[in-house]
Amino acid sequence: MKFQPIKPKKVSSQIADQIRSSILAGEFSPGDKLPPERELAEMFGVSRPSVREALNLLASSGLVMSYQGGGTVVMSLVEITAANPLSELIRVQQDRALDVIEVRKCMESWTAYYAAQRALPEDIRRMEEIIAAMERNLNGLQPSEDLDANLHIVIARATHNIVWLHLMQSLFDAMKEFQQGVWRAVYLTSEDHHLLYRHHLGIFEAIRDKKAEAAREAMMEHLTFAEQRSTAYVSKNLS
Repeated sequence: MKFQPIKPKKVSSQIADQIRSSILAGEFSPGDKLPPERELAEMFGVSRPSVREALNLLASSGLVMSYQGGGTVVMSLVEITAANPLSELIRVQQDRALDVIEVRKCMESWTAYYAAQRALPEDIRRMEEIIAAMERNLNGLQPSEDLDANLHIVIARATHNIVWLHLMQSLFDAMKEFQQGVWRAVYLTSEDHHLLYRHHLGIFEAIRDKKAEAAREAMMEHLTFAEQRSTAYVSKNLS
């Protein structure tokens, strides 16, 4: 029997492996910044050059990108360019956003379904905090567009499927400008805000109670409503 000699693994490779595992576990979303080099060096108990080499390894595989003075940002697994061509397409042709919403209806209804089956207590706590913040915003008729987007991302994270999470984040990044326009032009009344809150509350409660089919249906109902409002917004802008 012939054995191969064991080679010690470089410190930078071990650091890269741990950060990669955290990213693939969904602990960092696309667009999130990693802690600064100095902080990572302290956390791992290693030198900054070792951390820098580890980040270079991750950058070469496309998992992160380092910016001069801007830190290191986690990249999307499903977006291979720094620019987002889908975002540009929606900016030029707003009706393309309706195509994205159609895709979201298919994707997110099943995201809610799997989240109901797999969500951990910490996932439920995150959702509960967002729902509570949405409820507080109702009192002063404050917009909850950021909370809305965050809840959908947290639901995707609760599937514990990294592809769901990265797909959702990429779609939300592409739709951000359009969604802001819809929120500010369409959801204006107290009734609108309360209706959106009830939609999100229903989705959350179904996921919390592990009612997968109910969660899927609640998400489909919510996104069908969003599609109707977005269609009205696009039609008004094109007329």
